[in-house]
Amino acid sequence: MVKFIVGCFISAFTCVYLQAWGQELPDSVPRRIILNVTENMASSVAINWQTSSQVRESFAEIALADADPRFVDKAVRKKAETEFVRLGDTVSSSYHSLVFDDLTPNTKYAYRVGQGNSWSEWFHFVTASDKETDSFQFIYFGDVQVNIRSLWSRVIREAFAKAPNARLQLYAGDIINRANRDEEWADWFEAGGFIHSMIPGLPSPGNHDHFNLPNGERAASVLWRPQFNLPLNGPEGLEETCYFVDVQGVRFISLNSDQAEESDHYLEAQRIWLERLLQHNPNTWTVVTFHHPIYSPKGTRDNKRMRETFKPLFDRYHVDLVLQGHDHTYARGMSKIPMEGKGKASGTMYVVSVSGPKMTGSHVEKKSWMDRSAIYTQLFQIVDVSSQKLSFKAYLATGELYDAFDLIKQEGNINKLVEQIPAGVPERQ
Repeated sequence: MVKFIVGCFISAFTCVYLQAWGQELPDSVPRRIILNVTENMASSVAINWQTSSQVRESFAEIALADADPRFVDKAVRKKAETEFVRLGDTVSSSYHSLVFDDLTPNTKYAYRVGQGNSWSEWFHFVTASDKETDSFQFIYFGDVQVNIRSLWSRVIREAFAKAPNARLQLYAGDIINRANRDEEWADWFEAGGFIHSMIPGLPSPGNHDHFNLPNGERAASVLWRPQFNLPLNGPEGLEETCYFVDVQGVRFISLNSDQAEESDHYLEAQRIWLERLLQHNPNTWTVVTFHHPIYSPKGTRDNKRMRETFKPLFDRYHVDLVLQGHDHTYARGMSKIPMEGKGKASGTMYVVSVSGPKMTGSHVEKKSWMDRSAIYTQLFQIVDVSSQKLSFKAYLATGELYDAFDLIKQEGNINKLVEQIPAGVPERQ
């Protein structure tokens, strides 16, 4: 199926932000190749890539990975859906997407994308296990946002060096700074390079990934859906920005906090949808991610709508981990956050982090809910999940361990928090 997306259908005002590639259009060789999470990552994977607008159809080929290079003779080819994306008055590029399904769990595959004489290299990826008892890792990034190619690239590369076998990469919003500025998306894809092509992404949009419509409403970047291929299991109107994925005993839930902050309708729609997901959740662990923090490290911010709407659900259904961004600093806490209407701790760990170089120094306070914090610090986080223990490690951009804790399941009680803060490493205040 071929779809046309007109980036300047809104107004001349928004066209200012829909900047194309400058003087050079992408050619027929695939670029911006990215894997995305699916509802069942044990048996499927989603792929997106970009070419010049002259490419009207493109394909992906997949095979079991093998050290014998003749594996390519066994590759299966599948045709992609193609979208022509207009930025300004011209067609900027074509975006191609597909889902490979009926894959074998916990298996290494090789794939490439392209058409004619223009093909990418072969990439490897590993499907998730279909057994909840099998442990796995995932990577968590706070805001990327600015100076992406120059200063964020080192962060994702350090993360990949620490966790090359991670099952997914989670982004807590503000992936770029100006939602419809193509050059910034180009920087993000270049900074991640082949890592985007090997570890599926689970992006949750932030306020900078949205833009204002002429009627005063907000919308995700016109490039969000063409360049990502995410589950369509969220509330109507929030497709591919609000969704969930189950992976090896963990339910990952992405909320669209920008729309929740701006719209009563989307706030209530997400509340109803989230409660249903939490109420009927067969997984051992629950991880929720969104952009605007329930508890803000910044003294001038207070996301009251988010806290009053969603925290009671986190308490009621014992959400284990909430991963957020927005405040361009690091803070996490659990032990001093009370359950709604009760004096005892809620058992939910709240984390705010930042991976890009845009920092908040002023108005950041050491608040009572924080167990560990940092300012002017680029970080990435690696989370190891097993059937009864979740181990969280926050690393500096230079690779040193800065913070760590374990959450241990306790039958009939909240999670046990075991601090693992590295000895001799002071808080970066």
